[in-house]
Amino acid sequence: MGDLTITTFDWVPEAPRGYVRDLRVRWALEEAGLPYRVESVPFGDRKAEHFAHQPFGQAPWLTDGDISIFESGAILLHLGELSDTLMPTDPQGRSDAKEWLFAALNSVEMASLPWSILIFSGEDRESSAWKLFSGFLHQHRLKHLEPVLAEREWLAGSFSVADIMMSDVLRLVDRFDGLADYPAVRAYVARATARPAFAKAHADQMAHFAAAD
Repeated sequence: MGDLTITTFDWVPEAPRGYVRDLRVRWALEEAGLPYRVESVPFGDRKAEHFAHQPFGQAPWLTDGDISIFESGAILLHLGELSDTLMPTDPQGRSDAKEWLFAALNSVEMASLPWSILIFSGEDRESSAWKLFSGFLHQHRLKHLEPVLAEREWLAGSFSVADIMMSDVLRLVDRFDGLADYPAVRAYVARATARPAFAKAHADQMAHFAAAD
């Protein structure tokens, strides 16, 4: 393991603060107790060096010595390989953590992101688009996640990168009261975000963006 550095935006508007995805990486590093630094790139003027690390001009990316990694899922997997705190040590537990991490991204966030975009855009709740995406999120994702989380504290037995990813994806749904009918899912998000490492990561991200105002 080399020196770990998170690179994120120097500033973002108020609405996404606390939800920018460098929080997932900060949270994992705080859970693992791994030392790291945070660097910034301009939000408004994304230069060639930015795109060299993150080809879509997004944030964050992580550098580990000479290795540069983009996409929060890939970063969490990398950190899980560095710390037993972030990934179970037994083969079944590791497999469970990996599959649930990908489920958070490919199944749950795939459904929650268009739903949240419609909310931010002020979409009419009677429109066909709202009914389509809201129905998909609730009937095909949250409805099936509820019984899973009713039976377990964490997705892979012990707390892992899967829980960082899943709870962070679900936080945005909860922000707009989308978990009101799913008490087990809502309780899971509350458990995860009550962890000291999340509180530290969240406060640090908010302070980082506020410092640029």
